Amino acid sequence: MKLKSYILPVPIFLSILCSFSILKAQDLKEKNNYVIIKPADKLADIVYKAATLTPSPRQLRWQELELTAFFHFGPNTFTGNEWGTGKEDPKVFNPVELDARQWVRTAKEAGFKQVILTAKHHDGFCLWPTKTTEHSVKNSPWKNGKGDVVKEVAEACKEYKIGFGIYLSPWDRNSALYGTDAYNGFFADQLTELLTQYGRIDEVWFDGANGEGPNGKKQVYDFDRWYQLIRKLQPTATIAIMGPDVRWVGTETGYGRDTEWSVVPANNLDPAAITGNSQQEVSFKPQGDMRGNDIGGRDKIKNAKGLVWYPAETDVSIRPGWFFHAEENDKVKSPEKLLDIYYNSVGKNSVLLLNIPPDKDGLINKSDIKSLQEWKKLRDETFATNLAKGASVSCANGLNLKAVLDDDYQTYFITKNKDTSAIITFKLKSPETFDVLLLQENISVGQRVEKFVLEYWNDNQWKEATAGTTIGYKRLLRFPAVTTDQVRLKIESARLNPAISAFGLYKQP
Repeated sequence: MKLKSYILPVPIFLSILCSFSILKAQDLKEKNNYVIIKPADKLADIVYKAATLTPSPRQLRWQELELTAFFHFGPNTFTGNEWGTGKEDPKVFNPVELDARQWVRTAKEAGFKQVILTAKHHDGFCLWPTKTTEHSVKNSPWKNGKGDVVKEVAEACKEYKIGFGIYLSPWDRNSALYGTDAYNGFFADQLTELLTQYGRIDEVWFDGANGEGPNGKKQVYDFDRWYQLIRKLQPTATIAIMGPDVRWVGTETGYGRDTEWSVVPANNLDPAAITGNSQQEVSFKPQGDMRGNDIGGRDKIKNAKGLVWYPAETDVSIRPGWFFHAEENDKVKSPEKLLDIYYNSVGKNSVLLLNIPPDKDGLINKSDIKSLQEWKKLRDETFATNLAKGASVSCANGLNLKAVLDDDYQTYFITKNKDTSAIITFKLKSPETFDVLLLQENISVGQRVEKFVLEYWNDNQWKEATAGTTIGYKRLLRFPAVTTDQVRLKIESARLNPAISAFGLYKQP
Protein backbone atom coordinates (compact mmCIF):
# COMPACT_ATOMS: atom_id res chain seq x y z
CA MET A 1 0.00 0.00 0.00
CA LYS A 2 1.45 3.35 -1.02
CA LEU A 3 -0.73 6.45 -1.02
CA LYS A 4 0.46 9.96 -1.88
CA SER A 5 -1.80 11.94 -1.57
CA TYR A 6 5.69 38.84 16.84
CA ILE A 7 4.96 38.43 17.94
CA LEU A 8 2.79 40.09 20.53
CA PRO A 9 1.88 39.93 24.19
CA VAL A 10 -0.86 37.46 25.09
CA PRO A 11 -3.48 40.12 26.05
CA ILE A 12 -3.25 41.72 22.61
CA PHE A 13 -3.23 38.36 20.88
CA LEU A 14 -6.28 37.09 22.71
CA SER A 15 -8.24 40.13 21.62
CA ILE A 16 -7.93 39.05 17.99
CA LEU A 17 -7.43 35.32 18.37
CA CYS A 18 -10.95 34.40 17.28
CA SER A 19 -11.36 36.98 14.51
CA PHE A 20 -10.75 34.89 11.42
CA SER A 21 -10.90 34.79 7.76
CA ILE A 22 -13.07 34.64 4.74
CA LEU A 23 -11.89 32.14 2.17
CA LYS A 24 -13.38 31.14 -1.13
CA ALA A 25 -15.33 27.90 -1.02
CA GLN A 26 -13.39 26.66 -4.03
CA ASP A 27 -10.16 27.15 -2.11
CA LEU A 28 -11.49 25.04 0.75
CA LYS A 29 -13.21 22.39 -1.33
CA GLU A 30 -10.15 21.72 -3.43
CA LYS A 31 -8.08 20.94 -0.37
CA ASN A 32 -10.64 19.01 1.67
CA ASN A 33 -9.35 20.65 4.85
CA TYR A 34 -12.75 21.51 6.31
CA VAL A 35 -16.04 19.75 6.98
CA ILE A 36 -19.53 20.82 8.01
CA ILE A 37 -21.11 19.19 11.07
CA LYS A 38 -24.79 18.50 10.46
CA PRO A 39 -27.35 18.95 13.26
CA ALA A 40 -28.20 15.24 13.09
CA ASP A 41 -24.58 14.10 13.40
CA LYS A 42 -23.83 11.98 16.45
CA LEU A 43 -20.46 12.04 18.21
CA ALA A 44 -19.36 9.00 16.20
CA ASP A 45 -20.12 10.87 12.97
CA ILE A 46 -18.18 13.93 14.13
CA VAL A 47 -15.19 11.83 15.17
CA TYR A 48 -15.21 10.10 11.78
CA LYS A 49 -15.28 13.44 9.98
CA ALA A 50 -12.39 14.70 12.11
CA ALA A 51 -10.40 11.54 11.33
CA THR A 52 -10.79 11.93 7.58
CA LEU A 53 -9.88 15.62 7.35
CA THR A 54 -6.52 16.22 5.69
CA PRO A 55 -4.22 19.21 5.16
CA SER A 56 -4.17 21.24 1.97
CA PRO A 57 -1.04 20.81 -0.16
CA ARG A 58 0.36 24.10 1.18
CA GLN A 59 -0.30 22.99 4.76
CA LEU A 60 1.36 19.62 4.18
CA ARG A 61 4.43 21.23 2.60
CA TRP A 62 4.65 23.60 5.56
CA GLN A 63 4.34 20.78 8.13
CA GLU A 64 7.12 18.81 6.47
CA LEU A 65 9.52 21.75 6.91
CA GLU A 66 9.68 21.05 10.67
CA LEU A 67 12.21 23.87 11.25
CA THR A 68 11.78 27.47 10.06
CA ALA A 69 13.79 30.55 11.03
CA PHE A 70 12.80 34.15 11.72
CA PHE A 71 15.09 37.08 10.95
CA HIS A 72 14.02 40.10 13.02
CA PHE A 73 15.97 43.01 11.59
CA GLY A 74 15.41 46.75 11.22
CA PRO A 75 15.84 50.07 13.06
CA ASN A 76 15.29 48.27 16.38
CA THR A 77 18.56 46.45 15.73
CA PHE A 78 20.34 49.82 15.98
CA THR A 79 18.22 51.64 18.60
CA GLY A 80 18.07 48.77 21.10
CA ASN A 81 14.26 48.71 21.09
CA GLU A 82 11.93 45.77 20.70
CA TRP A 83 9.01 47.83 19.42
CA GLY A 84 9.96 50.99 17.53
CA THR A 85 7.94 54.19 17.66
CA GLY A 86 7.85 54.87 13.93
CA LYS A 87 9.69 58.14 14.48
CA GLU A 88 13.15 56.67 13.98
CA ASP A 89 15.39 58.48 11.52
CA PRO A 90 16.07 56.13 8.56
CA LYS A 91 19.72 57.13 8.92
CA VAL A 92 20.04 54.85 11.97
CA PHE A 93 19.82 51.86 9.62
CA ASN A 94 23.33 51.12 8.31
CA PRO A 95 24.38 47.43 8.46
CA VAL A 96 27.71 48.02 6.72
CA GLU A 97 28.68 44.33 6.47
CA LEU A 98 25.25 42.90 5.70
CA ASP A 99 25.56 39.43 4.22
CA ALA A 100 22.21 37.73 3.63
CA ARG A 101 24.02 34.70 2.27
CA GLN A 102 25.62 34.25 5.70
CA TRP A 103 22.18 34.41 7.33
CA VAL A 104 20.64 31.82 5.04
CA ARG A 105 23.72 29.60 5.02
CA THR A 106 23.77 29.62 8.82
CA ALA A 107 20.08 28.64 8.91
CA LYS A 108 20.45 25.88 6.34
CA GLU A 109 23.51 24.39 8.00
CA ALA A 110 21.53 24.24 11.24
CA GLY A 111 18.80 22.22 9.52
CA PHE A 112 16.24 24.91 8.72
CA LYS A 113 14.17 24.51 5.57
CA GLN A 114 12.70 28.01 5.36
CA VAL A 115 13.34 31.55 6.63
CA ILE A 116 11.02 34.49 7.26
CA LEU A 117 12.23 38.10 7.13
CA THR A 118 10.61 41.00 8.97
CA ALA A 119 10.14 43.10 5.85
CA LYS A 120 8.31 45.68 7.99
CA HIS A 121 7.91 45.68 11.77
CA HIS A 122 5.59 47.83 13.89
CA ASP A 123 7.76 50.92 13.34
CA GLY A 124 6.70 50.92 9.68
CA PHE A 125 10.26 50.94 8.34
CA CYS A 126 10.44 48.92 5.11
CA LEU A 127 13.50 46.81 4.32
CA TRP A 128 12.85 47.23 0.60
CA PRO A 129 12.70 50.45 -1.47
CA THR A 130 8.92 50.67 -1.45
CA LYS A 131 6.96 53.25 -3.39
CA THR A 132 4.41 53.49 -0.58
CA THR A 133 6.43 55.42 2.01
CA GLU A 134 9.65 57.33 2.52
CA HIS A 135 10.25 55.39 5.74
CA SER A 136 12.44 52.75 4.16
CA VAL A 137 15.93 51.66 3.21
CA LYS A 138 15.93 54.06 0.26
CA ASN A 139 16.45 56.92 2.72
CA SER A 140 19.11 55.15 4.78
CA PRO A 141 22.90 55.46 4.37
CA TRP A 142 23.16 51.72 3.73
CA LYS A 143 24.40 51.31 0.16
CA ASN A 144 23.65 55.02 -0.34
CA GLY A 145 19.95 54.27 -0.31
CA LYS A 146 20.24 51.77 -3.14
CA GLY A 147 20.00 48.62 -1.02
CA ASP A 148 17.18 46.09 -0.74
CA VAL A 149 17.33 43.63 2.17
CA VAL A 150 14.31 41.68 0.92
CA LYS A 151 15.96 41.14 -2.44
CA GLU A 152 19.22 39.99 -0.90
CA VAL A 153 17.53 37.46 1.39
CA ALA A 154 15.27 36.22 -1.41
CA GLU A 155 18.27 35.68 -3.68
CA ALA A 156 20.21 33.91 -0.94
CA CYS A 157 17.27 31.57 -0.38
CA LYS A 158 17.21 30.70 -4.08
CA GLU A 159 20.95 30.05 -4.04
CA TYR A 160 20.76 27.75 -1.02
CA LYS A 161 17.48 26.16 -2.12
CA ILE A 162 15.59 27.08 1.00
CA GLY A 163 12.07 28.49 1.41
CA PHE A 164 11.55 32.25 1.70
CA GLY A 165 8.79 33.98 3.64
CA ILE A 166 7.94 37.53 4.65
CA TYR A 167 6.59 39.10 7.82
CA LEU A 168 4.68 42.32 7.19
CA SER A 169 3.36 44.02 10.31
CA PRO A 170 -0.25 45.15 9.99
CA TRP A 171 0.44 47.65 12.78
CA ASP A 172 2.33 50.62 11.37
CA ARG A 173 3.36 53.32 13.86
CA ASN A 174 4.76 55.54 11.12
CA SER A 175 1.98 55.72 8.55
CA ALA A 176 -0.35 58.74 8.78
CA LEU A 177 -3.05 56.54 7.22
CA TYR A 178 -3.08 54.06 10.10
CA GLY A 179 -6.47 54.12 11.80
CA THR A 180 -8.36 54.91 8.57
CA ASP A 181 -9.97 52.84 5.84
CA ALA A 182 -7.30 54.04 3.41
CA TYR A 183 -4.62 52.18 5.34
CA ASN A 184 -5.94 48.79 4.20
CA GLY A 185 -5.24 49.79 0.60
CA PHE A 186 -1.82 51.13 1.58
CA PHE A 187 -1.04 47.79 3.19
CA ALA A 188 -2.32 45.90 0.15
CA ASP A 189 0.03 47.95 -2.01
CA GLN A 190 2.96 46.95 0.20
CA LEU A 191 1.90 43.32 0.01
CA THR A 192 1.63 43.54 -3.77
CA GLU A 193 5.19 44.85 -4.05
CA LEU A 194 6.52 42.03 -1.89
CA LEU A 195 4.52 39.34 -3.64
CA THR A 196 5.40 40.39 -7.19
CA GLN A 197 9.02 41.57 -7.11
CA TYR A 198 10.94 38.77 -5.39
CA GLY A 199 9.91 35.51 -6.97
CA ARG A 200 8.25 32.74 -5.04
CA ILE A 201 7.07 33.56 -1.53
CA ASP A 202 6.49 30.45 0.58
CA GLU A 203 4.90 32.01 3.67
CA VAL A 204 3.29 35.29 4.63
CA TRP A 205 3.32 35.87 8.37
CA PHE A 206 0.97 38.29 10.11
CA ASP A 207 0.53 39.02 13.79
CA GLY A 208 -2.43 40.77 15.32
CA ALA A 209 -0.70 43.64 17.13
CA ASN A 210 -3.02 46.62 16.87
CA GLY A 211 -2.50 50.10 18.32
CA GLU A 212 -4.06 53.53 17.84
CA GLY A 213 -3.35 55.58 14.75
CA PRO A 214 -2.63 59.33 14.62
CA ASN A 215 -6.40 59.90 14.67
CA GLY A 216 -6.71 58.07 17.98
CA LYS A 217 -8.51 55.12 16.41
CA LYS A 218 -7.39 51.52 16.16
CA GLN A 219 -7.10 50.16 12.66
CA VAL A 220 -9.75 47.69 11.54
CA TYR A 221 -7.63 45.27 9.54
CA ASP A 222 -9.10 44.00 6.29
CA PHE A 223 -7.50 40.58 6.59
CA ASP A 224 -9.97 39.07 4.12
CA ARG A 225 -8.85 41.43 1.37
CA TRP A 226 -5.22 40.69 2.11
CA TYR A 227 -5.77 36.92 2.14
CA GLN A 228 -7.45 37.04 -1.26
CA LEU A 229 -4.56 39.10 -2.62
CA ILE A 230 -2.03 36.56 -1.36
CA ARG A 231 -4.03 33.68 -2.84
CA LYS A 232 -4.08 35.49 -6.18
CA LEU A 233 -0.41 36.51 -6.32
CA GLN A 234 1.26 33.65 -4.40
CA PRO A 235 -1.26 30.77 -4.31
CA THR A 236 1.19 28.26 -2.82
CA ALA A 237 2.15 30.48 0.14
CA THR A 238 0.94 29.53 3.59
CA ILE A 239 -0.62 32.35 5.60
CA ALA A 240 0.29 32.41 9.28
CA ILE A 241 -0.47 33.03 12.14
CA MET A 242 -3.25 35.57 11.78
CA GLY A 243 -4.29 33.55 8.79
CA PRO A 244 -6.28 30.56 7.57
CA ASP A 245 -3.44 28.05 7.11
CA VAL A 246 -1.44 28.04 10.34
CA ARG A 247 -2.27 29.03 13.92
CA TRP A 248 -0.18 30.18 16.85
CA VAL A 249 0.43 27.46 19.42
CA GLY A 250 -0.36 29.99 22.16
CA THR A 251 2.99 30.73 23.80
CA GLU A 252 6.32 32.27 22.81
CA THR A 253 8.40 29.77 24.79
CA GLY A 254 8.98 27.23 22.05
CA TYR A 255 6.98 24.65 23.98
CA GLY A 256 3.85 23.10 22.48
CA ARG A 257 1.09 21.09 24.09
CA ASP A 258 1.23 17.38 24.88
CA THR A 259 -2.05 16.76 23.07
CA GLU A 260 -1.87 18.62 19.76
CA TRP A 261 -4.70 18.07 17.31
CA SER A 262 -4.37 19.67 13.88
CA VAL A 263 -8.15 19.42 13.44
CA VAL A 264 -9.99 22.02 15.50
CA PRO A 265 -13.57 23.33 15.76
CA ALA A 266 -14.77 26.01 13.36
CA ASN A 267 -17.93 27.85 14.34
CA ASN A 268 -19.35 29.41 11.23
CA LEU A 269 -18.72 27.45 8.09
CA ASP A 270 -21.70 28.22 5.87
CA PRO A 271 -22.97 25.02 4.21
CA ALA A 272 -25.24 26.91 1.81
CA ALA A 273 -22.34 28.97 0.50
CA ILE A 274 -20.12 25.91 0.20
CA THR A 275 -22.60 23.81 -1.75
CA GLY A 276 -24.31 26.60 -3.67
CA ASN A 277 -21.52 28.39 -5.48
CA SER A 278 -17.86 27.53 -5.71
CA GLN A 279 -17.00 31.23 -5.96
CA GLN A 280 -19.05 32.18 -2.91
CA GLU A 281 -16.96 33.34 0.01
CA VAL A 282 -17.14 31.23 3.14
CA SER A 283 -16.22 32.53 6.56
CA PHE A 284 -14.83 30.42 9.35
CA LYS A 285 -13.24 31.02 12.69
CA PRO A 286 -11.82 28.74 15.37
CA GLN A 287 -14.13 28.13 18.27
CA GLY A 288 -13.31 29.53 21.70
CA ASP A 289 -9.93 29.92 23.37
CA MET A 290 -7.22 28.36 21.19
CA ARG A 291 -4.68 28.23 24.04
CA GLY A 292 -6.07 25.34 26.10
CA ASN A 293 -4.22 22.12 26.86
CA ASP A 294 -6.37 20.24 24.35
CA ILE A 295 -8.27 22.19 21.72
CA GLY A 296 -9.26 19.34 19.42
CA GLY A 297 -10.26 16.40 21.64
CA ARG A 298 -13.64 14.68 21.48
CA ASP A 299 -15.15 16.90 24.15
CA LYS A 300 -14.00 19.98 22.19
CA ILE A 301 -15.34 18.92 18.79
CA LYS A 302 -18.61 17.31 19.86
CA ASN A 303 -20.56 20.60 19.75
CA ALA A 304 -18.72 22.14 16.80
CA LYS A 305 -20.60 23.36 13.74
CA GLY A 306 -17.63 22.61 11.55
CA LEU A 307 -14.06 21.33 11.66
CA VAL A 308 -10.94 22.74 9.99
CA TRP A 309 -7.42 21.41 9.53
CA TYR A 310 -5.49 24.17 11.30
CA PRO A 311 -2.02 23.13 12.51
CA ALA A 312 0.12 24.85 15.15
CA GLU A 313 3.33 26.82 14.81
CA THR A 314 5.56 27.14 17.88
CA ASP A 315 7.70 30.26 17.97
CA VAL A 316 10.57 31.42 20.18
CA SER A 317 13.71 33.54 19.91
CA ILE A 318 17.20 32.18 20.38
CA ARG A 319 17.78 35.28 22.57
CA PRO A 320 15.68 36.90 25.30
CA GLY A 321 14.61 39.58 22.79
CA TRP A 322 13.37 39.32 19.22
CA PHE A 323 15.87 41.88 17.91
CA PHE A 324 19.62 41.79 18.39
CA HIS A 325 21.00 43.43 21.54
CA ALA A 326 24.75 43.14 22.20
CA GLU A 327 24.18 42.82 25.95
CA GLU A 328 22.37 39.52 25.25
CA ASN A 329 25.33 37.83 23.56
CA ASP A 330 25.91 35.74 26.67
CA LYS A 331 22.20 34.91 26.98
CA VAL A 332 21.82 32.95 23.75
CA LYS A 333 19.93 29.71 24.35
CA SER A 334 22.28 26.78 24.85
CA PRO A 335 22.33 23.79 22.47
CA GLU A 336 20.75 21.71 25.22
CA LYS A 337 17.93 24.24 25.66
CA LEU A 338 17.33 24.33 21.92
CA LEU A 339 17.21 20.53 21.89
CA ASP A 340 14.61 20.54 24.64
CA ILE A 341 12.59 23.06 22.62
CA TYR A 342 12.91 20.82 19.56
CA TYR A 343 11.45 17.85 21.39
CA ASN A 344 8.61 20.04 22.67
CA SER A 345 7.72 21.65 19.35
CA VAL A 346 8.64 19.52 16.33
CA GLY A 347 8.25 16.52 18.63
CA LYS A 348 4.71 17.59 19.48
CA ASN A 349 3.13 17.83 16.03
CA SER A 350 4.19 21.43 15.42
CA VAL A 351 6.61 23.43 13.28
CA LEU A 352 9.30 25.32 15.19
CA LEU A 353 9.86 28.95 14.17
CA LEU A 354 13.14 29.99 15.79
CA ASN A 355 14.16 33.65 15.65
CA ILE A 356 17.83 34.31 14.85
CA PRO A 357 18.28 38.11 14.74
CA PRO A 358 21.17 39.60 12.72
CA ASP A 359 23.40 42.13 14.50
CA LYS A 360 24.23 45.78 13.76
CA ASP A 361 26.85 44.79 11.21
CA GLY A 362 24.23 42.79 9.33
CA LEU A 363 25.56 39.38 10.34
CA ILE A 364 24.38 36.47 12.46
CA ASN A 365 26.44 36.79 15.63
CA LYS A 366 29.07 34.16 16.41
CA SER A 367 27.35 33.38 19.75
CA ASP A 368 24.19 32.34 17.91
CA ILE A 369 26.10 30.38 15.29
CA LYS A 370 28.01 28.39 17.89
CA SER A 371 24.83 27.38 19.70
CA LEU A 372 23.08 26.47 16.44
CA GLN A 373 25.98 24.33 15.26
CA GLU A 374 26.19 22.39 18.52
CA TRP A 375 22.41 21.94 18.57
CA LYS A 376 22.53 20.48 15.07
CA LYS A 377 25.32 18.15 16.16
CA LEU A 378 23.22 16.88 19.08
CA ARG A 379 20.28 16.17 16.78
CA ASP A 380 22.47 14.44 14.22
CA GLU A 381 24.13 12.26 16.82
CA THR A 382 20.78 11.24 18.28
CA PHE A 383 18.92 10.51 15.07
CA ALA A 384 21.74 9.09 12.94
CA THR A 385 20.73 5.47 13.58
CA ASN A 386 17.25 4.03 14.05
CA LEU A 387 17.93 1.16 16.43
CA ALA A 388 14.69 -0.49 15.32
CA LYS A 389 15.94 -0.77 11.73
CA GLY A 390 15.96 -4.34 10.54
CA ALA A 391 13.60 -5.57 13.25
CA SER A 392 10.97 -8.15 12.41
CA VAL A 393 7.51 -6.59 12.71
CA SER A 394 4.30 -8.38 13.59
CA CYS A 395 0.71 -7.33 14.19
CA ALA A 396 -2.35 -9.56 14.23
CA ASN A 397 -4.63 -6.98 12.62
CA GLY A 398 -2.15 -4.90 10.62
CA LEU A 399 -1.40 -4.36 6.96
CA ASN A 400 1.82 -3.20 5.28
CA LEU A 401 3.93 -3.78 8.39
CA LYS A 402 7.26 -3.01 6.70
CA ALA A 403 6.17 0.57 5.99
CA VAL A 404 6.92 1.74 9.52
CA LEU A 405 10.65 1.09 9.03
CA ASP A 406 11.15 1.85 5.32
CA ASP A 407 12.13 5.54 5.67
CA ASP A 408 9.34 6.53 3.27
CA TYR A 409 6.81 8.87 4.83
CA GLN A 410 4.27 8.22 2.09
CA THR A 411 3.97 4.52 2.89
CA TYR A 412 2.18 3.49 6.06
CA PHE A 413 0.94 0.70 8.29
CA ILE A 414 -2.81 0.55 8.74
CA THR A 415 -5.18 -1.78 10.60
CA LYS A 416 -7.60 -4.19 8.99
CA ASN A 417 -11.34 -3.69 8.78
CA LYS A 418 -12.42 -0.85 11.07
CA ASP A 419 -10.01 -1.61 13.91
CA THR A 420 -9.01 1.46 15.90
CA SER A 421 -6.48 -0.30 18.14
CA ALA A 422 -3.47 -2.46 17.47
CA ILE A 423 -0.37 -3.96 19.02
CA ILE A 424 2.68 -3.77 16.76
CA THR A 425 5.60 -5.88 18.00
CA PHE A 426 9.21 -5.30 17.00
CA LYS A 427 11.78 -8.07 17.48
CA LEU A 428 15.20 -6.44 17.26
CA LYS A 429 18.19 -8.22 15.78
CA SER A 430 20.03 -7.89 19.10
CA PRO A 431 19.52 -6.11 22.43
CA GLU A 432 19.71 -2.32 22.07
CA THR A 433 19.75 0.58 24.54
CA PHE A 434 17.54 3.54 23.67
CA ASP A 435 15.77 6.49 25.30
CA VAL A 436 13.89 8.25 22.47
CA LEU A 437 10.76 7.15 20.60
CA LEU A 438 9.82 8.62 17.20
CA LEU A 439 6.37 8.15 15.70
CA GLN A 440 4.72 9.61 12.62
CA GLU A 441 1.20 9.37 11.28
CA ASN A 442 0.56 9.82 7.59
CA ILE A 443 -1.42 13.06 7.87
CA SER A 444 -2.27 13.00 4.17
CA VAL A 445 -4.74 10.31 5.31
CA GLY A 446 -5.67 12.12 8.54
CA GLN A 447 -4.68 12.49 12.19
CA ARG A 448 -6.25 9.70 14.18
CA VAL A 449 -4.30 8.29 17.15
CA GLU A 450 -5.65 9.36 20.55
CA LYS A 451 -3.59 7.22 22.94
CA PHE A 452 -0.53 4.98 22.67
CA VAL A 453 2.00 3.17 24.87
CA LEU A 454 5.51 1.88 24.18
CA GLU A 455 6.42 -1.27 26.12
CA TYR A 456 9.64 -3.26 26.31
CA TRP A 457 10.29 -6.87 27.24
CA ASN A 458 12.26 -7.27 30.48
CA ASP A 459 12.40 -9.97 33.14
CA ASN A 460 9.86 -12.06 31.22
CA GLN A 461 7.23 -9.35 31.25
CA TRP A 462 6.14 -6.24 29.36
CA LYS A 463 7.00 -2.96 31.03
CA GLU A 464 6.01 0.56 30.04
CA ALA A 465 8.78 2.78 28.65
CA THR A 466 6.64 5.79 27.73
CA ALA A 467 3.14 6.78 26.65
CA GLY A 468 1.36 9.61 24.89
CA THR A 469 -1.86 10.86 23.37
CA THR A 470 -1.69 12.45 19.91
CA ILE A 471 0.97 11.73 17.29
CA GLY A 472 0.22 13.78 14.18
CA TYR A 473 3.03 14.52 11.73
CA LYS A 474 5.74 13.76 14.29
CA ARG A 475 5.90 12.74 17.94
CA LEU A 476 9.14 12.47 19.91
CA LEU A 477 9.23 11.17 23.48
CA ARG A 478 12.23 10.84 25.80
CA PHE A 479 12.34 8.40 28.71
CA PRO A 480 14.89 6.70 31.01
CA ALA A 481 17.08 4.45 28.89
CA VAL A 482 16.08 0.80 28.56
CA THR A 483 17.87 -2.19 27.05
CA THR A 484 15.93 -4.93 25.31
CA ASP A 485 15.59 -6.89 22.11
CA GLN A 486 11.81 -6.62 21.90
CA VAL A 487 9.34 -3.73 22.08
CA ARG A 488 5.72 -3.21 21.21
CA LEU A 489 3.67 -0.17 20.28
CA LYS A 490 0.17 -0.38 21.68
CA ILE A 491 -2.26 1.92 19.94
CA GLU A 492 -4.99 1.95 22.52
CA SER A 493 -7.36 4.43 20.93
CA ALA A 494 -7.79 6.07 17.54
CA ARG A 495 -10.55 7.96 15.73
CA LEU A 496 -10.29 5.64 12.72
CA ASN A 497 -7.81 3.06 11.44
CA PRO A 498 -4.40 4.35 12.60
CA ALA A 499 -2.02 5.07 9.71
CA ILE A 500 1.57 4.93 11.00
CA SER A 501 4.33 6.04 8.62
CA ALA A 502 7.35 5.78 10.88
CA PHE A 503 8.59 4.12 14.05
CA GLY A 504 12.02 4.82 15.50
CA LEU A 505 14.11 4.06 18.57
CA TYR A 506 17.13 6.26 19.29
CA LYS A 507 19.79 6.84 21.92
CA GLN A 508 20.74 10.35 22.98
CA PRO A 509 24.52 11.01 23.14
